[in-house]
Parts: sequence; C-alpha cells; structure tokens
Amino acid sequence: MPVHNSDIADLFNRLADTLEIEGANEFRVRAYRNAARVVNDLPQAVSAMIDRGESLQALPGIGKDLEAKIREIVETGALSQLSQEEKHLPPGLRRLMKIGGLGPKRVRALYDQLGIATVSDLKGAARAGKIRALRGFGEKTEKAVLEEIEGEGEERGARVKLRIAGQVADSLVAYLKAVKGVTQVTPAGSYRRRKETVGDLDVLVTCSGDCPVMDRFVSYGDVMKVISKGPTRSTVLFRSAIQVDLRVVPNESYGAALHYFTGSKSHNIAVRAIGVRQGLKINEYGVFREEKQIAGRTEEEVYAAVGLPYIEPELRENSGEIEAAREGRLPRLVTVKDLKGDLHTHTSETDGRHTMREMAEVAAAVGYEYLAVTDHSKRLAMTRGFDEARLGRRNREIDRLNAELKGIILLKSIEVDILEDGTLDLDDSILKELDLTVCSVHSKFNLTREKQTERIIRAMDNPYFSILAHPSGRLIDERAPYDVDMERVIEAACERGCIMELNAQPDRLDLTDIYCKMAKESGVRVAVSTDAHSKNELALMRFGIDQARRGWLEPADIVNTLTLPDLKKVLKRR
Repeated sequence: MPVHNSDIADLFNRLADTLEIEGANEFRVRAYRNAARVVNDLPQAVSAMIDRGESLQALPGIGKDLEAKIREIVETGALSQLSQEEKHLPPGLRRLMKIGGLGPKRVRALYDQLGIATVSDLKGAARAGKIRALRGFGEKTEKAVLEEIEGEGEERGARVKLRIAGQVADSLVAYLKAVKGVTQVTPAGSYRRRKETVGDLDVLVTCSGDCPVMDRFVSYGDVMKVISKGPTRSTVLFRSAIQVDLRVVPNESYGAALHYFTGSKSHNIAVRAIGVRQGLKINEYGVFREEKQIAGRTEEEVYAAVGLPYIEPELRENSGEIEAAREGRLPRLVTVKDLKGDLHTHTSETDGRHTMREMAEVAAAVGYEYLAVTDHSKRLAMTRGFDEARLGRRNREIDRLNAELKGIILLKSIEVDILEDGTLDLDDSILKELDLTVCSVHSKFNLTREKQTERIIRAMDNPYFSILAHPSGRLIDERAPYDVDMERVIEAACERGCIMELNAQPDRLDLTDIYCKMAKESGVRVAVSTDAHSKNELALMRFGIDQARRGWLEPADIVNTLTLPDLKKVLKRR
C-alpha cells in the first residue's frame, strides 16, 4: 500500500488538531505541525527514503520519536496515537476548526459550553444567536461563521488540492510504467489542466495487446474499491477518496483521446463545433471525414485538422483561447526556466527553518540570480518578527553574506504587515533601506469590503510598498478569501506602480487564474513567489507557474523573470 507524504502530513496535522483541542502542551502540538510541514515539503517520498534504509533524523525537527511514528505510518497506513487521542473527542470537532475564525480554543469552548460537536450544531446555534453570548466570540464572529457555513454548505466537495493529486498521480504513473508492455502513461482531466483542485483522475495508457495493465491497476495498493473493470476501461476509488479511471487507447487514437479527456468540456465542444462546420467529426477515437480517420495520433494533429495551432492544456477553458489561437494571439506561457529569482522567502530568523546562507545556496543551485529575504515584521510576534533596529542589523548581515556568496545576490526585504488603518508595520526610515517590500494582510480578515479595499489601497500609497502578497488571504478549502474588491486593488496597483504576488504555496495559489489574467490586461506585473519557509519549499515554484500559465501570463508579465538590474528599475517607485 503506497503511503504518500501528504498522508503522513495529514495524520500529524490531525494529531496536532486533536491535541490542541484537548489543551495539550503547545510545544508538543507545534512539533507535530512542524513534522507535517517538513514531510510535506520534501521533494522525495519518505517511504522511498525508508526503503533505502536512510535515517529520517537528518530531517529538521525529526527526532527518534517522530521517526518511529513516521515509520509506523509508512508500514501500517495509520498512527496508533492518533486513534487513541481521537477517542477522547467527538469526530466532528476537527471539521469545525476548518471554519474561518474558529481555532482549537474556540472549538473547545463551543463544545464545552454549548455542546456543539458538528457543523449542524454550529449552524443551529448561530441561527439562534447563542454563539455571540460566549466570551471571546461576539456578534461579528457569529455572523461570519454562519455566512461561511451557508455559503459553502456543510460538506465540502470531494476534490483534493493539486499537490496531493500530484503525489497520487506520480506514484500511480511510476507503477503503471513498470508494467510489461506499457508504452505511454499520461494523467489527463483537470489535473493536466493544472487546476488548483482536482476531482477524478483520468489516466490514459497505450500498451501491447497482451499487456496485463488492467489487472495490475485494480490490484494497486492504493485502491480501496474496484467500481468496474474491463479490457479497455476500469474505475477504482483510492484511499484518498480520489476516483481514478484508467483507459487503454490505441496509438492511432492517443492524441484524440488525450485531447478529449483533458477537457475542459466547453473547450472540447467549441473545437468539435469548428470541426462540424468543416465536415469533420471529432471524438476520443480521432478526427474523421465521413468514415475515414484523418488525424488523432497526436493532439497537434487534432488542432491542425480544424486549422488551429496547438493550445496548451492550462488554457483549455473556453475563455478566449480558441479565438486567440485563430487570430495568432496565443500567449507564450511562462515556464519555471524563465525565472531569475524568488521574491518571498523566510529564514530561521523568524518562522523559517533554514538560515539565509542555506536558503541562498539552494537558490543558487536552482539557477537563480537573486533571492529576497522577507522575514516577518514585528506585528507577528509569534514569529519573532523584526523591529526597525533588528532589521537594520539583518541588512548589514546580508551585506556581509553577499560579499561571500557566489552566483547569487540576497535582496534586503521584509514581509511587512498592512495594519487595519492601511499603515505599514515598520517605519519608512528603515523601509527606504530595503530593495523591496512584500506587504501582507495577516489580521482583521472580517472587515467590510469597502474597508478592506481601502486599507490595501491606502497601504499602496506608501512609496516603499512594492508587492502585495497573497492578495486575497485565502487558504484553499480551509479559509475563504477576505471580502475585497480585487478589481479596484488591481487598478490601484496599476496607478501606483505596485506589483501583485502570485503566491505559489499549493494551499494558497493566490492570485487566482482569473485575477492573473485581469492583472495582465490592466498592465500590472506579477511576482510569482514561493513564500518558502524552508529550502525544500523553493521547489514549490512549479505550482505558482502552473497558476500563472492558467492566467495567460508570459515572461514579460512577471517581474522575477527580469535580470537584477532590470528588476531594480521596476521596483523604483520613488
């Protein structure tokens, strides 16, 4: 049974949630959350490390006890300590923690004082006005909780984040490629279009006639239930609740099938409509004129048959890509190789896990020319955020490091909080010494749309404001975006010469593809940055690039494709 890094991280986070609700020691809780993050950020599978006989204690924060727990999960697929701890609490409490504004202490208070153990209980109490009466809640919190529940429904859709789907897909592809007779394996659907969440996985295979791929597929260790099995199509349900369809297609139809099952449905309908006007029939088996197949071995053939150039999967949403293809206006989408640096990273000086030197060395190995060090400002006291004096000392340390480092330049920066009134958390006297600032909303998410929008625009008026970080504040499937008029914010960024961040963290992917496209059309440049809190997280850039491509962004639209001298010119607002 394959155990993915995301499986291990999920069990550790569940254990941390349970312990936190129980009121356990905060350092114990933090150890499990850190372990979850370390495992999830690894570029290789922990199960593969164990198979090779490697010690896990070389990983940051992983001691003997945590290593034993990780090995237990890999070997059994479960964590006995979690099972024991969860017996002490109703199962619905952890689900309540995913509702905005409800941390473990509030969830415990709701349970102890009102007997709330499920989302249904919470909805009923909120509608009855009982929550506002509890100490530490109030009418605004009660209203926000009710709006989120009623806006999303009590149960979230059966979709998983792209990163988790990727771990599942990568393991399955490697497994199927090892089957004798298999020649090609490609995941299609929304996963191939790189949507931020994925429902079902559609996987296409070409193979020899006597290939046992279907037998091997339904016996894969991740399969929880076989829904159907046939010679050319089988459907299973994985333990992660992802449904996977495997289809065996002939070589001459592979491109047509890949086009058909990649979608989107509306894109395919539009392409088929063009074909119909030309007397062609297009389906998953090929492109046909009457009964004769004239194309379908490759996707390029399918598009060429209707007079179109190849359209990248990320664009296939019927949102103008066909008209752009017909008129020769398709964007030359950005790739990871176009990037010259990362403009949002954290170090062990605040809540990161590696030193500036360690982060710089990995960035240099990636091929970057520069790396911005953007540890937190003082308002985030829990992260040991920088005040003005300490930031000045840090800047001098960067100067010393830059004199020693080879092939990489560290940029002086800070992730500075945007306060409720729109001022920045640090004085201009220190901000003016920086190469750039990354400015963020980390508090007061429940302001009205007007106040939140004005707050951000007022911050942009500061001449030392460079980049608006994770602009909507959302966490995918965990925290809704705060209410802000993003169109007005993008217009303000254009007027003031500010930059919008596309945060590459797979839990954020913030900006959305829609707002990436809006920024491009408004002439606002975007910074695709990882918000890395460890050297391993620098590899998360690929998820940001996926989102940028879905938003039609080209290298010229993205500031960190620029060389350092050109970047500094763009950053100068003053």
